[in-house]
Amino acid sequence: MIFKYLRGRDWAMVAVCVVLVAFMVYLELEIPGYMSDITTQLNMPVPDMDTIYHGGGMMILCAFGSLILSIVVGALGSYIASSLAKTLRDLEFAKVLSFSSEEMNRFSTASLITRSTNDITQIQMTMAMGLMIIIRAPLIAAWAVMKILDKNLEWTVATLIAVMAVISTICILMTYVVPRFKRIQGLTDNVNRVTRENLSGIRVVRAYNAEGYQERKFEEANDDLTTTNLSANRAMALMYPVMMMVMNGLTLSIYWIGAVLIHGAGAGQEALVLFSDMVVFTSYAMQIVMAFVMMVVILMILPRAMVASKRVQEVIDTEPSIVDGDGHEGTERGTVEFRNVSFRYPGAVADVLHNISFKVSRGETVAFIGATGSGKTTLADLIPRFYDATAGEVLVDGIDVRDYRIRDLRSKLGYVSQKAFMFKGTIASNVNYGDTSGHRTDDDIRRAVSVAQAEGFVKSTPGGCGGDVSQGGTNLSGGQRQRLSIARAVCRDPEIYIFDDTFSALDYRTDRTLRMRLKEEIEGATVLIVAQRIGTIMDADKIVVIKDGGIAGIGRHEELLITCSEYLDIARSQLSEKELGL
Repeated sequence: MIFKYLRGRDWAMVAVCVVLVAFMVYLELEIPGYMSDITTQLNMPVPDMDTIYHGGGMMILCAFGSLILSIVVGALGSYIASSLAKTLRDLEFAKVLSFSSEEMNRFSTASLITRSTNDITQIQMTMAMGLMIIIRAPLIAAWAVMKILDKNLEWTVATLIAVMAVISTICILMTYVVPRFKRIQGLTDNVNRVTRENLSGIRVVRAYNAEGYQERKFEEANDDLTTTNLSANRAMALMYPVMMMVMNGLTLSIYWIGAVLIHGAGAGQEALVLFSDMVVFTSYAMQIVMAFVMMVVILMILPRAMVASKRVQEVIDTEPSIVDGDGHEGTERGTVEFRNVSFRYPGAVADVLHNISFKVSRGETVAFIGATGSGKTTLADLIPRFYDATAGEVLVDGIDVRDYRIRDLRSKLGYVSQKAFMFKGTIASNVNYGDTSGHRTDDDIRRAVSVAQAEGFVKSTPGGCGGDVSQGGTNLSGGQRQRLSIARAVCRDPEIYIFDDTFSALDYRTDRTLRMRLKEEIEGATVLIVAQRIGTIMDADKIVVIKDGGIAGIGRHEELLITCSEYLDIARSQLSEKELGL
């Protein structure tokens, strides 16, 4: 599955590696031949020293040549593995960026992080180590077998028995180990999830003195991972001693058979030939078994890499549920309309929204209010297509949002989420953010900061707009992050603004001033506000009251106080009768 992501240049390097490894194996298998010549000469009454020196020199040259080739192949293998890992990370990251909230929830953030880091590292390590071994081991085994085919039958049978013992051991252990390595990857996800959850919620953990509970939770996840790891690694640990036992047993068998054969041949030339053959056969037999030992090394990491590759491939192959439409352009500008829209979250048993219908004209300010959990944020999420409606149509500029290219649709919107998120960088990079950032000037950034009522704290920050923002904006207060999020939307200068409970962290004075500036600066733009506070939306052109996923009332503030009991109840819970003019 993973090899298909190798580029043409990588395949060319693989081809070079195959040639170099084949030459390396040839050099290694030539050494026993020279060793046989030297052994034969040393048992002669008058040894030919020129033959001995020549054989010794050739053995040194073959060994040195094999060393150089091994280094070159190792370097090429590392480059190919690194290149593949980079390609996989790029593909996985690009795919995750295309995921809708549905796919993100299906995989979970912790699992996606593991798949793009730990899993790809497993593949890279296996590729770097395994490329030479996977090519070299079969070549050595096949070539060495060809070298010994014309030797003594008893030695060949002993070698065959040793090879069968090695293969049987590998098959048995792999049957036991592979399922455990699959489970290890899932348990690693779980450890990451618990760790991330603990770090993200550290304030809540401390506020409720829940450190002990979190420690027990982490211990349980960690113990599961450790136990499964130990179980798999203990099984794999049997590989090496079994290989050593087989190698030593084979050596002993060859020498024992050789001793019997040489004793039976007497003291003549035949005994000398048998002794020379035994030395050569032992070398080749060890090469065959060593080929399987090398395979054991790669088999110790291959199961995890196989599981990792399936997990990475699963992400890459996942088709996002939110896809580009045909690329229609709206005939209107700045309008939003819901036509009999219903929505149900994936896997849910009931609709969160049902039969929602309303229209927002260009330049209008429309607010959505209702009890917690009534579906206000869900409604706002349907406009930029974070989810698609289960039934009905959501139209922007008169066109169904599903007919837009996603990039074109979202370029029309200035979205400020419920949770104000900051990226690591500077204030300017957070305000001037997105696909159109290259078109905006410093004056545009300063204007957006001023409109969002963030000018005061930005000026007091060392570096001003160039001041540092830490990851997640942890060096800023909630109100500061929220104002910079608003500035980000203003700087984009979109047709339609969506404020999802954006003003909740602001005091009433800042809230009022900010809304007045917004009204002045973004005149002509359509504004959709999801709110909890009546004071934030009293001046809206239209207020949509959401109750249990449906519309309980639509109208201006004054109208709803009379016609909508749900709105009146919310208003009375926040403002006095005098403030409401009742």
